[in-house]
Amino acid sequence: MFNEVKKSIQWGEETLTLETGKIARQADGTVIATLGETSVMANVTFAKAQKPGQDFFPLTVHYQEKYYAAGKVPGGFFKREARPTEKETLTARLIDRPIRPLFVPGFKNEVLVMCTVLSHDLVNDPDVVAMIAASAALTISGAPFRGPIAGCRVGFVDGEYILNPEVDDMQNLRSNPEQRLDLVVAGTKDAVMMVESEAYELTEDEMLGAVTFAHEQIQPVIDLIIDLAEDAAKEPFEFNAPDYSALFAAVKSAGEDKMRAAYAITDKQERVAAVSAAKDDIKATLSEDQLADENLGSALKKLESSVLRGTVVKEGKRIDGRALDQVRPIVCETGLLPRTHGSALFTRGETQGLVVTTLGTGDDEQFIDALHGNFKSNFLLHYNFPPYSVGEVGRVGSPGRREIGHGKLAWRALQAVLPAATDFPYTIRIVSEITESNGSSSMASVCGGSLSMMDAGVPLKAAVAGVAMGLVLEDDGEFAILTDILGDEDHLGDMDFKVAGTEAGITSLQMDIKVAGITPEIMKQALAQAKAGRLHILGEMNKSLSGAGAFSAHAPRIETMQIPVDKIREVIGSGGKVIREIVEMSGAKVDINDDGIIKIASANGEAIQKAYDMIYSIVAEPEEGKVYKGKVVKLVDFGAFVNFFGKRDGLVHVSQIENRRLNHPSDVLKEGQDVYVKLLGFDDRGKVRLGMKMVDQTTGEEAVAEETAE
Repeated sequence: MFNEVKKSIQWGEETLTLETGKIARQADGTVIATLGETSVMANVTFAKAQKPGQDFFPLTVHYQEKYYAAGKVPGGFFKREARPTEKETLTARLIDRPIRPLFVPGFKNEVLVMCTVLSHDLVNDPDVVAMIAASAALTISGAPFRGPIAGCRVGFVDGEYILNPEVDDMQNLRSNPEQRLDLVVAGTKDAVMMVESEAYELTEDEMLGAVTFAHEQIQPVIDLIIDLAEDAAKEPFEFNAPDYSALFAAVKSAGEDKMRAAYAITDKQERVAAVSAAKDDIKATLSEDQLADENLGSALKKLESSVLRGTVVKEGKRIDGRALDQVRPIVCETGLLPRTHGSALFTRGETQGLVVTTLGTGDDEQFIDALHGNFKSNFLLHYNFPPYSVGEVGRVGSPGRREIGHGKLAWRALQAVLPAATDFPYTIRIVSEITESNGSSSMASVCGGSLSMMDAGVPLKAAVAGVAMGLVLEDDGEFAILTDILGDEDHLGDMDFKVAGTEAGITSLQMDIKVAGITPEIMKQALAQAKAGRLHILGEMNKSLSGAGAFSAHAPRIETMQIPVDKIREVIGSGGKVIREIVEMSGAKVDINDDGIIKIASANGEAIQKAYDMIYSIVAEPEEGKVYKGKVVKLVDFGAFVNFFGKRDGLVHVSQIENRRLNHPSDVLKEGQDVYVKLLGFDDRGKVRLGMKMVDQTTGEEAVAEETAE
């Protein structure tokens, strides 16, 4: 009934298995990939005909984490997986980016790739397994896919690269000083196609070494996919790329000079209008058959590409007239918004981000419900890209994949320089509002985010800047690497290479390749050129920070204190009674974690101090021989009970009240009276013994010292 094919290899410390032929047999391609006990099923289907008038490649990738995979029930009211989580969205992008360029040029049939996590061992991250499964499913589906690809994760400890480190090792690199890298690389047999990373100030050579190591480690996986395909692949789908050479010749003849003149305009809006006008003029010269040709859009784009690329490589001249390694003019401003905790406006050419930092308390941390467990995040970065930023009209809705992806890239770049939570116990939220865009708004978010956090008084380890690099690689091997690319240079070029970091090293690297000829030499030159651009931007940012750094008067103040773990129960009290009382009486927010670290937050310093004192009185132990100020709570025949240390009471025997004989404590004391007492010690039953007669009741200082001297 089943025609199963199963292939396995030892990959690193785990066994990697690919199997097909048993489940989801009606899909064009289905592969279940298993690494350790993490299994992901990838299903591929593709339309056998192109939709009429389709002028782009409609590839859709979905990645779904099923909670049953880790033996969990989803949180929330409905107890069912709902909208994609941030991790699912980012993983879908991670798979999409390396496979999209590998479909045969001209193929515009709809393709759907669905990856479902079936089992998760909490050791091997399913994102890399999903990428391998998707590649294998595409390879055996018969679709015109020029793969396969494979991917892996790389860690970096003590100068050594680690293949596919465990999930826990990558969970929170900021609190794990040994791990300095979380890098995912995807590639074909001959080339690297995609890089995504979170790093801790690695040098350019260390990053390049990690990418090279990853490309070496994926080779056995590519061989495994080919081995599977030899036994299980379907007949290739008959597809011949359309020949529109005659149409392109007509388009080029009619409008090359006009297109070249349009791309000579440096202002983006004027250039867009001129390019549109040039296209209209070209169309006016074409026949009805040529206008009806579904490849007209491709011919026009090819003309744009040839004009832009030829000028860059042959003349070293870019659209806006800059040199290849030149960064656009930069203007940085901080402290723009009076009521926010920190704000910055970062402008680089025609790209601009208004970035705002808000400081919150432990109550503002984000709860994340993930397959490998629930945890909190105290650093949030949200990126918004409204239509007006590119002068367009469009629908505004919830964040899309692009917004989530760009925001995560900026998050990775900045979180490497954040202070430890014990040193700066705030929840930090950054919002990047992209107000203008013409190339690399994600890197503008990195620069603006760094500036706005400094404006908010966040003690960053170092300032962070980012720059986007581009590449134009011709068929004859000639190439040009571009620093700080424009939007058009991104769309029509061969590489989008974003590098962010400090003066000391790289904190994030993202690379997407559209061609298969990127050599280590090209990458090395791009990294070196990116470093020069990053250092230049950091220099411009530093000029705006002279007045930054003061802590906002509108931000909450947070103090931390450490208590013994066995005292946590006493501070919380039965049913939370004690901690609620502390909050009500002091007016401060109090947050306690399982390690005994307490965060006390309020805009009022007196409220923080009052809460601190109340907690201290609960957890601290009174010291023998020390003088305390207390209150008489009860008088009895043999003495007075005094509340002197939090809720602790002690007895002042009648003989210890004054240096004279008293008939009754009420001769000199009354209930509610404030007194100074000295802790004399504890009796055999642990009861507190206090004394008053040796303490000056006016100053609270011991008077017994003089008597002893006599």
